Amino acid sequence: MDAIYRVDGNRVETSPNSAGPWDVSMQHGSAPAALVTWAAEAIPTVVPMQIVRVTLDLMRPVPVAPLTYETEVLREGRKIQLCAVRLLANGVVVVRATVLKVRADSLPLPPEIADAAIDVPPPDQGTPMEPPFSQNPFVTGLSVSAVRGGFLKLGPGAIWYRIDRPIVENAAITQMIRAVVAADFCNGTSSMLDFHKWTFLNADLTVSLTRAPVGDWILLNAETWIGSDGAGIAAGRLGDSVGYFGRAVQSLVIEKR
Repeated sequence: MDAIYRVDGNRVETSPNSAGPWDVSMQHGSAPAALVTWAAEAIPTVVPMQIVRVTLDLMRPVPVAPLTYETEVLREGRKIQLCAVRLLANGVVVVRATVLKVRADSLPLPPEIADAAIDVPPPDQGTPMEPPFSQNPFVTGLSVSAVRGGFLKLGPGAIWYRIDRPIVENAAITQMIRAVVAADFCNGTSSMLDFHKWTFLNADLTVSLTRAPVGDWILLNAETWIGSDGAGIAAGRLGDSVGYFGRAVQSLVIEKR
């Protein structure tokens, strides 16, 4: 199948296209983040709501293998819904996630309230990802345009991401899925260590949004900070053609190869 996942009930078939750069048997973090978001968006709400936060704890490496998923509403209301999503491999939880939704309502805000303007060039002025990372299975389903720095180049970076491959078979790619897929690239967009000498996997991902993004291209403008004791933080601003609309943060585990 070309899609990353095929879902039947709560059973999930996983495509090899889900693999990331660290290990061909391990899914790229964007893939389960997208699956969690898809599952959360399918949970009905008592009034129209929008997702404003997605938090994933990556309990174990997510294998390129069949999964099952579970959902639970932790708090149901007319202003918020807090739900949980769990991904399991062979009955073992590999991802625990919470997703917060708030009531969607059009408000007469003061005219000075607006998105912060995008401060880097648009995607049509960037450069595509170069081999070998462009040949990573998950990344082959994306278009990538670097407008500052570059993927796994040292230092802060700003890269536009566009999903070109279906995530869940026969399901639309929603705008929230576009946001979380781009968000999981914080550590690669703003690398501070040589990928060939170090690993800097993220143990979690939190994405906070003020609104749903618009358009196919999502900007990730990211930085990384590394401590001396094996931990780090990668964080970025998320934007689109209108302006910045969200933030993403990852906790990193730093190891020498």
